[in-house]
Amino acid sequence: MKIIFCDSVIDNKTVEPDYHTEFISAKNNGFNTEIISFEALEEGNIKSALKYMKSCDKQELAIYRGWMMRPKVYEAFYQGLLMKNIILINNPVEYNHCHYLPNSYDKIINETPKSNWTKDLLQNNILDLVKDFGNNPIIVKDFVKSEKHHWKDACFIPNASDKNKVQEVTNKFLELRGSYLNEGLVFREFVELEFLTDHSKSGMPLTKEFRLIFLNKELVQVLDYWDEGVYDSEKPDIEFFKNIANKIESNFFTMDVAKKKDGNWIIMELGDGQVAGLPDHANTDEFYCTMRSILKNIPNNNLLS
Repeated sequence: MKIIFCDSVIDNKTVEPDYHTEFISAKNNGFNTEIISFEALEEGNIKSALKYMKSCDKQELAIYRGWMMRPKVYEAFYQGLLMKNIILINNPVEYNHCHYLPNSYDKIINETPKSNWTKDLLQNNILDLVKDFGNNPIIVKDFVKSEKHHWKDACFIPNASDKNKVQEVTNKFLELRGSYLNEGLVFREFVELEFLTDHSKSGMPLTKEFRLIFLNKELVQVLDYWDEGVYDSEKPDIEFFKNIANKIESNFFTMDVAKKKDGNWIIMELGDGQVAGLPDHANTDEFYCTMRSILKNIPNNNLLS
């Protein structure tokens, strides 16, 4: 079983520094570690990206742990590895399922904030889209990411019926995302969550959120989402979210959940487990140890349908 990491831009034979701790933990827990060039991958040079990876004599399963990829890049990565007899834990369809909110929205629709989306960025289309929210507060993001650390200027819209504010915040969001915009715009109902603290740098309100990580529908870890703020001992109802996880069309994914101000819990979003970061406080040894245990219980590491 392989864990594939991105290389350092300074030295392409060493791991990206942000993933160094995970790299060591993966090795310590018996995984074979590999390094690829993310930059070459982004440029479409698959041969160069995978130049340090040898072909396997028989098909071997792998998990990528690194930066987010656009679906077309991930598909090229997936196909390039197949040529070396290496198969990523999530195929391109499974990757897209959790990477883009609209692709998995129907699986979590009853447990997540109401959401509308569009790839058409014309002003009239945007204004028509937000009418559905009445005069309620909403947030704007793309199919993957928000600009939550620019909370007031490029994320939060206090009143969806305020056309000027909708356009102002949306334009700022589009300006900040620039060429990194993923597919289109998503507008989501703003739900009041249990407050923790204000972010020390951006001032964004931090709320009681957790990241649940699932491998082959089994829970790997439950992590406090934020590194700031004081969490108490309360945890979400894991069994409830496990039942929902069984419906998700992915072998390795994250589920971010949050406690609402009224005491109920919701799903904020899903993410592909290969490109979802771990909080700084996460126990990476425990992360890879648990993954190893789950994989050992699967005959021939056969996760794939």
